Amino acid sequence: MFGYILPEKPELKIKEYEIFKAYYCGICKSIRKKYGQLPRLTLNYDSIFFVLLISCLDDKKPDIVKERCVVHPFKKRNVVKNNKVIDYISDINVLLAYYNLKDNWNDDRSAVSAAGMIALESAYKKIKKKYEDIVMVFETRLGELDSLEKEKCNSMDMAADSFAKLLEEVLAYKPLLVRPEDEKIIRWIGYNTGKWIYLIDAFDDIKKDIESGAYNPLIYQYSYDNSENIDEFKKRIRDKVYFNLTYCLSEIGKAYELMDVKINSGIIENIIYMGMLRKTEQILYGKELCNVEKSI
Repeated sequence: MFGYILPEKPELKIKEYEIFKAYYCGICKSIRKKYGQLPRLTLNYDSIFFVLLISCLDDKKPDIVKERCVVHPFKKRNVVKNNKVIDYISDINVLLAYYNLKDNWNDDRSAVSAAGMIALESAYKKIKKKYEDIVMVFETRLGELDSLEKEKCNSMDMAADSFAKLLEEVLAYKPLLVRPEDEKIIRWIGYNTGKWIYLIDAFDDIKKDIESGAYNPLIYQYSYDNSENIDEFKKRIRDKVYFNLTYCLSEIGKAYELMDVKINSGIIENIIYMGMLRKTEQILYGKELCNVEKSI
């Protein structure tokens, strides 16, 4: 479900792209320091956006140092260090990965999902002890979503709502909010970002979910018939899904404009106004429309 939030790299300044990579490396090193090497494999680009968004509420510039790592042993890379937002989101990244594997295990009982859960079990227990309130939010909202899936809910808005509310709570983590007046804005950005992630993932997974029999709200809302070609079904519904996704992006943009952003505004605006829109077009209308950067 994760890894959809990317910048539009050609539109970033070189310095901005270096800062983006520095946050990526900072999250990766934070995970390794706390939980070892294996959990680092869970890192996805969405987490960088979460860090940038929460960090932009603070006037302080990030502490950036040059370090080597296992993946890049011969050349030092910029790394954001000593950052409480990174430490928090690195834990959230692992939590999201753990629950995603758990959901996959419930769907298909795959050995890969089981192995992944075992690999993250120790980290999960540490995070659960550290953030009991956040883990309770995960359990509650994902429990709601599980109930909707079992009921074969035929409303994509209802199905997306639980994950949207989960991400709303994650981003509006009060100990990290510098100004209380920003909470309502961050909540709305978190809610619409969560809804966008859930819906774009649902569309992206249509073929896989139809073939495996897994729940997908789009299949039920738009009454997929097994006699219908899957590609034709996706074409039939994609304009409707596109409307919902771009509405979420519009709400994210309007909320962001209410914020008094001090740092990294160029990167954040690139992601919100270009990267997420480009990813929407790519998933719904085909890879030929864009050339999204796949890796750092």
